[in-house]
Amino acid sequence: IRDSPKVFNRLFVSMVRAGEASGGLDQSLVNLAGMLENQASLRSKVKSAMAYPVAVLSLVLLIVAAIILFIVPIFKKIYASLHGTLPLPTQILITVSDIVVKLAIPLLIVTVLAVIGFRKWIKTPQGRSLWHITLLKVPIFGTLVRKSAISRFASTLSSLLKAGVPVLEALDITKETVNNVVVARAVDSMSEGVRRGEPIAARLESEPIFPPMISQMMTVGEETGALDSMLGRAAGFLDEEIERLVESLTSLLEPLLIVVLGGAVGSMVICLY
Repeated sequence: IRDSPKVFNRLFVSMVRAGEASGGLDQSLVNLAGMLENQASLRSKVKSAMAYPVAVLSLVLLIVAAIILFIVPIFKKIYASLHGTLPLPTQILITVSDIVVKLAIPLLIVTVLAVIGFRKWIKTPQGRSLWHITLLKVPIFGTLVRKSAISRFASTLSSLLKAGVPVLEALDITKETVNNVVVARAVDSMSEGVRRGEPIAARLESEPIFPPMISQMMTVGEETGALDSMLGRAAGFLDEEIERLVESLTSLLEPLLIVVLGGAVGSMVICLY
């Protein structure tokens, strides 16, 4: 499987190698399967929570664009035939409609190019780093992204240590799989500390992305020789927090986004009538 890196990543290879060396390959594969299932489920929940407002806001933009492009010009002809004085909100809406109608194709081209450029930019090291930092600063959703990345760190490191993978190798693999530049830098700092003889959790206190609970649990795990178990418990606790946060977001965002949708369309209708 080492010769097929596109199919089996470094995490999979290390778990299998450690399982073969210890004679517990079956248990290593069971642990790996459980970890991957939990991470896939967690990733799906986070994506669904973040995709819902994006989908609703996209629908709002489509409806507003349809009104501006097709409905407002019809009312403009009616108002012109009446020769009346239009209120200021209606004048602004008609002016915006005229601009959008004239520049519809250039705006569409610019939007498509901007989306393509953005997708390419976040694939670069600098763009990816800045994008991850920005995501962590977004209210509410930043907390969701942060907890998801830390949970992935804890569950991955726990599985690797439980399988018997050496600490430094386990940290290097975890850094590659956390899928977050900020957490990866913190893990890299942990690796540097371990190379210097420091405890694994020694540098966590100086990393603001990690909550105190994680550093405390890792410290206790190192002192008791049960670091893998403590990391597994931390990952389970974070997963439960993420599930509660996703449920809260869904229940709060639904009425809020309905208000946004109704307010956007309703205000335009009021301007017209």
